[in-house]
Amino acid sequence: MEDTQEAELRNPFPSPPSHYTNYTAHNLQLLSLLKECTEGQYASELTQTEILSDQNDVPEWPLISLEKPRVDWIREEGYYDVFGDRWFLKETIPSLGEVGGHQLYPEDAAADRRLALLSILKSMLVTYSSFLGALLAPPPITSSAPPEWHRQVEWITILAQNVMAAANDLRPVQARASLELMMKRQLELRREETRAIHEKCDSLEAQLAQLRDMAKQNSVQQPSEQTRNGAPGPPIETDPFLLLPIDEVARWAEEL
Repeated sequence: MEDTQEAELRNPFPSPPSHYTNYTAHNLQLLSLLKECTEGQYASELTQTEILSDQNDVPEWPLISLEKPRVDWIREEGYYDVFGDRWFLKETIPSLGEVGGHQLYPEDAAADRRLALLSILKSMLVTYSSFLGALLAPPPITSSAPPEWHRQVEWITILAQNVMAAANDLRPVQARASLELMMKRQLELRREETRAIHEKCDSLEAQLAQLRDMAKQNSVQQPSEQTRNGAPGPPIETDPFLLLPIDEVARWAEEL
């Protein structure tokens, strides 16, 4: 039975607690009457039955269990338990010393840990060298003490835990630096795209200005030729694109 309850608590989608059926309108009314009679004081099951003797269907279990959790208690303790898991109000990463490990670097995150980490790295190299020497040494003839390499392995484990814990403490700093680098790269890409758009717009404006100038020149030359031929008349409006060679118009359309 206990294994079943533990498995249910660890279920990613656990079922509602079994006592959810106690939250009925009748039981909540009995709780309100009990609080009025006791003026908010705790009442035992026997006292609860005596106080509510004039009511029907008084449960045997304490009605006080139907009250909402005390938020002030949760804030004071800093955590609450739900489905067998403990959740803290303020998310913090426990240090190696807080979880029961042997911490060799300063606990203050603002302190400079480089010297401590460098010492840990040197100790790890020396311990690894001693570990290899202990493995190559001949075994003792008679001895009840644990072998030398066993102590070296334990010390290497402690040093590795310190390196991993110190690296995990730096993950927020690494995430912040990665985010800053990503934002700077996005800003540079947007600036490059904006610069390319402006350059393209300038090129198109220059080409359009060139087309307008060519159209004006052709429109001025056409009336003058008509006047020389002795056939004056109103200027004929023509499409400027028709006055250009077809290959230039096609090349300009492809660039657009």
